[in-house]
Amino acid sequence: MSYTFQIFTLVKELPTDWNLVIGQHNMMLSEEYFRVLEDSKPANMKCFFVGFFADENLIGGALFQYLSFIEHKTFQKDEILCSVRNFLAKKFTKDVMIFGNNMLTGQNGFYFDTSKISAEKSVSLLNEAAKTLQNKFGKSSLIIFKDYQTSFLKNFDNEKFTSYFRFSVQPNMILHIKPEWKTFENYADDFSKKYRARLKSAKKKLEGIQKIELDLDAVKKHQKEMNVLYQNVAENAPFNTFFLTDHHFESMKQNLQENFKVFGYFLNEKPIGFYTLILNNQDIDTYFLGYNREIQKEKQIYLNMLFDMTEFGISNQFKRIIFGRTALEIKSTIGAEPIEIFGLIKHTHKAINPFIEKIFTSLNPKVEWVQRKPFK
Repeated sequence: MSYTFQIFTLVKELPTDWNLVIGQHNMMLSEEYFRVLEDSKPANMKCFFVGFFADENLIGGALFQYLSFIEHKTFQKDEILCSVRNFLAKKFTKDVMIFGNNMLTGQNGFYFDTSKISAEKSVSLLNEAAKTLQNKFGKSSLIIFKDYQTSFLKNFDNEKFTSYFRFSVQPNMILHIKPEWKTFENYADDFSKKYRARLKSAKKKLEGIQKIELDLDAVKKHQKEMNVLYQNVAENAPFNTFFLTDHHFESMKQNLQENFKVFGYFLNEKPIGFYTLILNNQDIDTYFLGYNREIQKEKQIYLNMLFDMTEFGISNQFKRIIFGRTALEIKSTIGAEPIEIFGLIKHTHKAINPFIEKIFTSLNPKVEWVQRKPFK
């Protein structure tokens, strides 16, 4: 069987059966989501879509992203350490090619029909696509294959990947929704006494705040305020590789429609927080959020958001909620568990690559945290 691939830069160029073969299996590889990337991707990002064929029949697809760090301040906090990191980041990494989606946690980079191609062969094709992108669209400083669980890593155990450093940063926090949780009360009843009291206390602090699901018109209406709330959170993070565009949430809602949920928190009719969800078959991927930092401390908005996300997942009978790799400890307090994920990275400068492990670990120190166990 003959395998080939084709690189696309525009959604309209994709094969007509893209969603049938690929998009329906993962929302983040669908034409609808790719239109969002085309319309409102971060200013320092370029996206490439790759189709894989067996005897001219589409059998798989992938997403590659180029990120430029020339004008982007990666480490945000005004501390000496961050200034040093920014200097090192720009010295060694002017740009990076990522196989996968840097805007989400998890394996959202590709899908193959496994009845028509082996995992080993698909990884080989992905590597060939990465090489072609580097030759055709520009050689980046770094190449990263991101977010694989342990079970998939064996497919990278060959000579083609010996130049890559295998890394693991922070785990993906995932809540598996138990079949017996028919209501949020069922879930809360499984908490130990200490965590049930914590839940009740958090809910009580939210009194006087109204939570509303926002449709497209409401997202457009409150978009400027949402962006301010998002920046409150994003700019406080110690590390950022991109910032969302001003109309990103509108674009997400317009393209994904009911598969993209936006919930706003209002105090005296003024937005003080919001969170977003992507509904992806039986999974929920938590997306970007924002809040007023002062009110958040008083009202425990973030913790209430986590509980509200969980209630949505239970009420609508999803299997998992993927909470991502930030705020690990507080996410563990609502029952999410860490799933270790790995990536591969290499520097394209042959003189620098032997030191990539030391460079990477110096820029990404290990985060110490305590996993909480809220259930009985």
